[in-house]
This record gives sequence, C-alpha cells and structure tokens, in this order.
Amino acid sequence: MSRPLNFDLIAFDWDGTLFDSTQIIVRCIQAAVVDVGGAKPSDEAAAYVIGLGLMQALAHAAPDVPESRYPELSQRYKHHYMRRQNDISLFDGALTLLAELKERGHILTVATGKSRRGLDEALQAVELKGRFDASRTADETAGKPHPLMLHELMREFDVAPERTLMIGDTTHDLQMALNAGCASVGVSYGAHEPDAFEVLRPLAVLHSVTELQTWLRAHA
Repeated sequence: MSRPLNFDLIAFDWDGTLFDSTQIIVRCIQAAVVDVGGAKPSDEAAAYVIGLGLMQALAHAAPDVPESRYPELSQRYKHHYMRRQNDISLFDGALTLLAELKERGHILTVATGKSRRGLDEALQAVELKGRFDASRTADETAGKPHPLMLHELMREFDVAPERTLMIGDTTHDLQMALNAGCASVGVSYGAHEPDAFEVLRPLAVLHSVTELQTWLRAHA
C-alpha cells in the first residue's frame, strides 16, 4: 500500500460535500420556521447555516423566533427532514472516490454539523458503515467553526495538522480547518457560494466530485 503523498488524514464534511442534501435541508429549515410562526428565511439564509449544529443553525435562520420555541423549532425541522431523508443520496462518484482514497492508505473521517444519530442513520442508509475510520458530530463536540472536531480526530490517530486535510462546501468547514492549523479544499456544488472561500485560503476550489478525485490523486 502506497503512503499518502501529502496528507495522512482526510476529513470530509457530510451534507453538500458527500451527500446531495443541500436543497432538501434548505426546504426543511424554511418549513420549520414557518411552522412556529417565524418569517420564512430566504434560500441564501437557510443555506448559510448548513454545517452548523442544529440549534445554532435554526437560531441563526429564525432570528424572530423566541428562544423558548427553539425546542419546537428543532422538532419541526426533524419532522420535515425525516419525511424526506430517503430522497437524499451520495453525489455521483463519491463511493468510488472514497474507495480510491482508502486503497491509497489515507485515514478517512467525517466532521459534520449533523447529530450522531443523524450521521449514523445516513451511513447505514447508503451502506457506508466501515468506510470511515472515525467521525465527529456537532452534538458530541464543539460545532463548526470551532476546531475541536479536527483536533479530536488528529489526536485519535496521532496525525499532525500539516498532514491533515479538511474538505467541505461551506465557509464554516474552511474556517474550522484554518482554526485547527490544517489545509482545506472547498467544493462549489454545496451550500455556500465559492466567492467567500478565497479569504480562508483553501488549496483548491473544485466544482464536481470528479474534479475533487482528480485533484486528490495529484495532491493528497
């Protein structure tokens, strides 16, 4: 097995990076806010919070909803998401990408704003159990862009920041990598517009899973 060229540990965001869920999450956030009497957030406002922990995201997306109604807001989001989660799938080519990286000897991990239960259900639904060496979710550690998720993953495998790469579709992902002292790659096909990525110094901004796979072959 060949040693990884530049990075031993690769951390993937989930929604919008590997999982084609951005539009469904946006619609579920909007529906949940309206359900509790808040003003419907714009597509841009709802997409911006993807990647954050659920309560942090909903509070940001619904500034006119009182804090006392956050638990109800959370339940309404989960209600709408559960109804539509079977409509969500991996991006085309993601399984092939992960298999190739695994064959090269990379440590593959997930760092996501999803809950532990939500991630585990997604991994089972797409038959991905065992493909990742470890994962961290927002409800079991600090949410993005705090670097704790990446710090914990690096400690678990004794990998230095300079040997760690974060891949994500939001500024939250890239800021987390910057905060952790790690390199990052942004993908433009998820929740955030890539114009905001440059200031966070990703090594590359890629526009499809195929482009991501090609870049990783050459640089990871």
